[in-house]
Amino acid sequence: MYGGVSAEERRARRREQLLDAGLDLLGTEGWSATTMTAVCARAGLTERYFYESFADREALLIGVFDRVTAEAATAVLAAIEASPREARARSRAAIAAFVELMTDDPRKGRVAFVEAMGSEALMRRRYDTIRTFAGLLSDQARDFYGIPDGADQLVALTSFLLVGGLAEALMAWLGGGLDASREQLIEDCTDLFVATGEAAVGIARRR
Repeated sequence: MYGGVSAEERRARRREQLLDAGLDLLGTEGWSATTMTAVCARAGLTERYFYESFADREALLIGVFDRVTAEAATAVLAAIEASPREARARSRAAIAAFVELMTDDPRKGRVAFVEAMGSEALMRRRYDTIRTFAGLLSDQARDFYGIPDGADQLVALTSFLLVGGLAEALMAWLGGGLDASREQLIEDCTDLFVATGEAAVGIARRR
């Protein structure tokens, strides 16, 4: 113990300081500027403490990305749980929670959708994350719609289409490629989610 704080707690705090510094650099200056030296300087820690938590720069970048996406998953699931059990209400709640998280703090949106394309390690992590979110959507769809047995491939395909499409749409919007307000983006994506989901359910039930 030192000052009433255990060594483990101090290590955890230092790791969070490094992740905060990594988010700030990656989300404002980009992955090429997010070096170990720059992160340590931003966090006010020495390189010794960097290696205490991360093997190298890529490990830190992945840690920053994972923290953002974990926060997004938590926000989306909480929004779904708090929404009425109705297709559009649930879809809108989930999409709004995701879009708002990624745009209220622009650094998070840049980490998830822009800088993830500049690093091979982050690109692999981005793909893994899309798979994870597609799996969450598949589970929600099965529970909500009562998808019949034998439709797993269609459910997975639809989930990838929707999650990947939302990610690309948000990346385009953040880059100025879509001329719409944030509210309009949320509403349009919600309508497309619901229409696509119901169409997929109809296909599954006809097979």
